[in-house]
Amino acid sequence: MGTREQYRVYSAEALGQAVKHFREQAGLTQVELARRVGIRRTYLAELETGHVTEQTERLVRLLKELGVRITIGEASW
Repeated sequence: MGTREQYRVYSAEALGQAVKHFREQAGLTQVELARRVGIRRTYLAELETGHVTEQTERLVRLLKELGVRITIGEASW
């Protein structure tokens, strides 16, 4: 069993890299994923490129204030 890819989220860019990686791994286009989760494709594209949105800025500030970060990895449901 190989090691699983993990992304440590400490910035909007790191979050975007993780989302893009796992979207591509799932074989989904931006359009497909956006439709599945009910968001605009352009918003998803902004997230994947690390564009700082109000939501990502708040999340990153919250994590920094708490002195923590999120690690995103493949779920084993």
